[in-house]
Amino acid sequence: MKIVQEVSLISVGNFEESSDWSIIRTEIRDAISLIVHPPGTSNFTINPTRHGNGVKPIKEACMIALRDRFTWRLETPINYATKSPGKVDATKVIDDYLFALEWETGNISSSHRAVNKMVLGLLRRVFLGTALVLPSRKIYPYLTDRIGNYEELEPYFDVWRSVQIQEGFLVIFVIEHDQLDTNVPTLTKGTDGRALI
Repeated sequence: MKIVQEVSLISVGNFEESSDWSIIRTEIRDAISLIVHPPGTSNFTINPTRHGNGVKPIKEACMIALRDRFTWRLETPINYATKSPGKVDATKVIDDYLFALEWETGNISSSHRAVNKMVLGLLRRVFLGTALVLPSRKIYPYLTDRIGNYEELEPYFDVWRSVQIQEGFLVIFVIEHDQLDTNVPTLTKGTDGRALI
């Protein structure tokens, strides 16, 4: 799978220039590049059936790579609000802080909640850095209907950029397929993500 865009949405302080970010960025990029389909191939080919492919197996493959190859923690419970905003898909410890990663598998409302959860974590100084992984508009038609995607979220970037934080970082990775092929199987909800890395 490939990353077609990397957007630094919030960058306050020097985290973006740090060696911690350099390492984390490499780990995220490597985990995404390890996702292949069909299993055993060297790239990510998707069947171009409209809304024919599930997102969860793709996310699961990345999460397994982050955990098994780079020692990230998965499904980390976070408590920084009066009501818990829920678990974060993956986290990495940096000194006394966490770096949080969310991989979007829901609709556009879910994408907004994911960004809000990360921004709130930055405001409360629980997260030093955060990343959101979103599909591009090119892969969007072949994934679960109404999946949140970069192009739909982009008009709201100025809202999050205007948040006043003391220190923090939020980046968005936009992903898509390497190629299309009607002969490869669709990614169904039951597909084991382990097979895709």
